[in-house]
Amino acid sequence: MDRRNFLKTMGTAGAMAAGASTARASEGHHVPENPYGVLVDTTLCVGCRKCEWACNQSNNLPVQSLESFEDKSVFERMRRPDAGNYTVVNQYGGEGEKPVWAKVQCMHCQDPACASACLVTALTKDEQGPVDYDPWRCMGCRYCMVACPFQIPAYEYDNALNPVVRKCTFCFERLEEGRVPACVEICPVECLTFGRRDDLLALAHGKIASRPGSYVDHVYGEHEVGGTCWLYLADRPFTELGFPELGEAAPPRMTEKIQHGIFKHFIPPIALYAALGQIMWLGKRKQEAAEAEQESDHE
Repeated sequence: MDRRNFLKTMGTAGAMAAGASTARASEGHHVPENPYGVLVDTTLCVGCRKCEWACNQSNNLPVQSLESFEDKSVFERMRRPDAGNYTVVNQYGGEGEKPVWAKVQCMHCQDPACASACLVTALTKDEQGPVDYDPWRCMGCRYCMVACPFQIPAYEYDNALNPVVRKCTFCFERLEEGRVPACVEICPVECLTFGRRDDLLALAHGKIASRPGSYVDHVYGEHEVGGTCWLYLADRPFTELGFPELGEAAPPRMTEKIQHGIFKHFIPPIALYAALGQIMWLGKRKQEAAEAEQESDHE
């Protein structure tokens, strides 16, 4: 490469940088208008854990007998969903208090942070409600795990050959068949209600209005992080049931501004690396020329 071509390459890099400086983040982002969701009334849950069993069975996860899920000793510690369990039930309430059980799984956010953080669109928000995951696209960066405000995505660390990210699928295959999620179908006390999100919110607020002494005046997931498709009712503050206290702004609306701001004021990495590569190449050529000149002088 001669000096002219080098300057041409540098000019291209500069143009890329200039283009980046004038680029603007796309302010538009699509949020499903009225997707499917599930309302969880924790005041009705009896902690039977049948939802855990049905979830494992439906998603081809390690399945034990239904009787094995009657083991109540698991409530002695707080559990989180992992690669082998997409949903878990935890028990809350100290001595002398009425116990409360709360089911934990992916919240299927309306504007999911995991999908925004994914560099290869392995995670996408479906119009019907689920946050879908495509393992064939996933490159294993696990940014989704860092981004999730609910700490849900789990990684198959024990799978050395083909590890993937795991989380609740919202039983999307069942939804396509016109069926409800497996956990909803099996719940014996109907503390899980499946339907359109707007209908579920109306139902939740109707319950609060009709029995104000039985619920706190808060539907968790209605506004948190831009809204979620899994909604909760409880008779006590949600922070006492292990739910994080979150604002109404969806994380992607904040993080994407930061990302786009970086590219607005700095040279894109590909242009920077190209420029550095050319500088190193010229330096090497200059050194080789000097060495060749020294050898000719000795001759």
